[in-house]
Amino acid sequence: MATISTLPFVRHLRAGEASHIRHLVGGTPKHSGAGAAFWFRPMTAVISQIPVDDRERPILIQVRTTDLQQVAVPGVVTYRVVDPDLAATRVDFSIDLGTGGWTQTPLETMGAVVHGAAAEAVTTALAGLDLRAALTADLGALGNQVTTQLASDPRLTSLGIAIIGIRFALLRPEPDVERALQTPAREAIQQDADRATFERRALAVEKEAAIGENELANQVELARRREQLIAQEGANDRRRAEEAALAAALATQSEADRTRALADAQADSERAVGQAAAEVERARVEAYAEVPRDLLLALAVRQAAENLPAIDHLVITPDLLQGLLAQLTGPRAEVR
Repeated sequence: MATISTLPFVRHLRAGEASHIRHLVGGTPKHSGAGAAFWFRPMTAVISQIPVDDRERPILIQVRTTDLQQVAVPGVVTYRVVDPDLAATRVDFSIDLGTGGWTQTPLETMGAVVHGAAAEAVTTALAGLDLRAALTADLGALGNQVTTQLASDPRLTSLGIAIIGIRFALLRPEPDVERALQTPAREAIQQDADRATFERRALAVEKEAAIGENELANQVELARRREQLIAQEGANDRRRAEEAALAAALATQSEADRTRALADAQADSERAVGQAAAEVERARVEAYAEVPRDLLLALAVRQAAENLPAIDHLVITPDLLQGLLAQLTGPRAEVR
């Protein structure tokens, strides 16, 4: 929008580079160009402001296909005013000389013209197509075709408008038709999902069966190893029992051998002592053989006296005394 400064009897206008200013005084052009700045008298001036920048116009076009189906074609048209002087003669772009705003709605007017031309071009481009062909049409190629057709549209060229380009969004049929068209794909997707579910379940069953077989094989292997362990433990117990019995037998045998050896040693000792005693007795007898009888008798009496218990009272009878005296006084016998 142009900026207008107000002074007594005169005003000043300044516009940006994207606005083409057309100043007429009495029907004669005084100023014309983009980014203009000038003084003017409001009583005699007629000023128009034509935008020359790129503009975008959203469109939504309903197209009927050959199979009598409605298709919504959304898009955006980019256009520009390339001949502002021509556009100013066809559309009212005059501005209020006090505020600088448009007195009419020129942009809506141009947008309506652009929308109508684009609708006709799109309808022509999609003519002869059925619903599936229209929905599967190449949007890029469709945009190029419509842009080419709009470039030669007399309604746009007479306004000094050039179409820069047009881009389309997704073409969509009526909601119920769209749901019907989506049903086969959804069913196919659902079938694929069910197939995947069944395959997953079958795979899970196979894995469970394999796991069960592995568990059974593990149990059989554990039972076999347990049997081997029990057999090995039995063999170990038998071996330990045999070793214990053998050790006990060896211990018993060793004890018997030790007892027998002790008895033999004791017997040998006693035998040696007996032999020594016998030798002593023999030596004593041999020594007594040369001793007289009386001396032997005296020695015998002394030894007997030594071995007798203590005698407090001794009673000698006449018979004992008579016999003893007879032995003492009688003839001596020879001792051999």
